[in-house]
Amino acid sequence: MVRAVVCRALGAPETLRLEQSPSRALGPGEVRVAIRAAGLNFPDVLMAAGEYQLKPELPFTPGMEAAGDVAEVGAEARGVAIGDKVIVKMRHGAFTDEAVVTPAQLTPKPSTFDYAEAATYLAGHGTAYHALIDRGRVEPGEVLLVHGAGGGVGLAAVEIGKMLGATVIATASSDEKLAIAKSRGADHLVRYDREPFRDAVKRITDGRGADVVFDPVGGQVFEDSMRCIAWGARLLVIGFTGGIGSAKTNLLLIKGASVLGVRAGEAVRKNPALGEVRLKALLQWAEEGKLRPNVSHRLPLEDYAKAMRLLIDRKAIGRVALVME
Repeated sequence: MVRAVVCRALGAPETLRLEQSPSRALGPGEVRVAIRAAGLNFPDVLMAAGEYQLKPELPFTPGMEAAGDVAEVGAEARGVAIGDKVIVKMRHGAFTDEAVVTPAQLTPKPSTFDYAEAATYLAGHGTAYHALIDRGRVEPGEVLLVHGAGGGVGLAAVEIGKMLGATVIATASSDEKLAIAKSRGADHLVRYDREPFRDAVKRITDGRGADVVFDPVGGQVFEDSMRCIAWGARLLVIGFTGGIGSAKTNLLLIKGASVLGVRAGEAVRKNPALGEVRLKALLQWAEEGKLRPNVSHRLPLEDYAKAMRLLIDRKAIGRVALVME
């Protein structure tokens, strides 16, 4: 019997249920993966609540990414063998003991990562890559302001931004989160409750402002960001965990600034070539030890609601993983 977290009614994490069902037979071109760990992302919470842009038919299993071992290879499935250690990319369905997928959804697990790290790598770091490289086009020497730097995608942006040669200003809500951001390369640290970040950015840059703003928070944070940007700045809209902000067109005009939406997954579906370049780079950087997700919590599958609450309550530092035992 296979365990899976199932959403039968939209709502809070506690409305989900851990259910068991028989393994299903493989179809042509399919592969069975024994899941060893699954990564949590904020869209999983939104999807279960019916508040995400993708709305799967009920019932469904949340979870966008996982890692494990190939356990069975169906007829016509090519390029994969039993025993391969892989990352599994999904739109949903990862919170389970096993997944039936196609070879196209599999990526080799970096040898430098354990399963929890592998299961929490591609979504967060892929979003940061797409934001900073494809959309923001960060250049060496530019100032990058990263909001929510203690979260999974924010911490990934700190790592990649520093690797690209930017001066990174990290903002977060606690000293503990900022300490991790510093360990991943942040040059300047700002706690939201100690100094308005717009004042801190002006102080750090001698009044010039940030060239690129990485914003997964939204709301007032987005609106205040427009008041501490340099000429030609790019404001990257990653998400809106803090609400939906309004773009003041006069501020954007005065600074010659751009607001850019970031949807890493959709960008690849529209242009698969983008995804190939991104994946190759991320895997290479992982093998070289340049990037590594910070997994602050590893919980058993049955604690899925507690794990999702860590994201909602912003208690995670980096990533959270469900670990199958």
